This record gives sequence, C-alpha cells and structure tokens, in this order.
Amino acid sequence: MSPFVIVLVVIIVLIVFLGISSYNKLISLKNKVFEAASDIDVQSKRRYDLIPNLVETVKGAGKFESETLEKVIKARQTAIDTTGLGVDKAAAENMLTGTLRQLFALSESYPDLKANAGYIELQNELTNTEDRMLASRRFYNQVVNDYNTTMEIFPTLLFKGLAGAKAATLFELENPTAERQNVKVSF
Repeated sequence: MSPFVIVLVVIIVLIVFLGISSYNKLISLKNKVFEAASDIDVQSKRRYDLIPNLVETVKGAGKFESETLEKVIKARQTAIDTTGLGVDKAAAENMLTGTLRQLFALSESYPDLKANAGYIELQNELTNTEDRMLASRRFYNQVVNDYNTTMEIFPTLLFKGLAGAKAATLFELENPTAERQNVKVSF
C-alpha cells in the first residue's frame, strides 16, 4: 500500500471522526436548549398558578383598587397565551412582572393585607418562583450561548447543516437600553 493511500485513508477517517463528533455535540447542545426552555415553562406555569390565589387573597382581605387586580389578571393571561421565548414572550413577562410589582407596592398601604398570613405565604412563594425563573433563564441563556458559539467555530461550522442546527435566541426580559421606570402607585 502506498504512502499516499495511507495518508488519504487517515484524512478520510479524521474527517468522518470530526463530522460524527461535531454532529453529536450539536445535537447534545440542541437538546439542552430544549430542556432549558422547558425549565422556564415549568417555572412560568408555577408562577401563573400562584397568581390567581394571590389575587383572591387580596380581594378577600379588603377593598382594593380593582384596576390593579384586573391588570394583574390580564397580564397573567397575556403571558400564558404568548408562546415561545421570543420578543413577544419577553414583553408579556415584563408586563406581568410590572403588574405584580404594582400589586406588591399597593399592598404596602394596607396593614390588614400585610398581616394576612395567606398573602405573606403567597408573596414568598412568588418570590421563590421568581428566583427559580431567573436561574432557569440564566441557564437557558448560557446553554444557548454555548450552542450558538459551538455552531460558529471550526470544525463544527462545517457540519452544522448536517445536524440541522440553527441559531437559538437568547431570552431577554428587558431591553438593556431602555430606562427602568419605578412603579407608580396612586390612590
């Protein structure tokens, strides 16, 4: 066997090995992106399930501005109805977070509500859920970053078409260039 044939066989084996390795890595990362997105969905569902209980507790504790409660309910439904992790979902989640902040700020003016054990428990559960959602979003964005970076580096970029790899979108809740506005509460 000539040295040329041996070199050619070695090169072909290396290309096949790189292809298989790149394909497997991309598929693995793509599955991690799906898993991380699912984690966000699980935490979002938990949040959505807690909100009606919080609203009912607030209603039951006394007379409050119904407009604020209606905003929370509407924002929750919008967030539930918005699918995916794109710009629309981020806007819906921002709206929901803002209305919850309004509700929590409003409750500061009502001592009966602040003393209600059910309200305090639900507020703590929502806070814990928000922390979990934040962790899920960070994990998702890290996995998406790893996936997108892997697709663009050599030699993986040569095989991304074979794996059906397409860039994934980061989940960004707020526009970093937009000014943050404080919650406005009026009575």
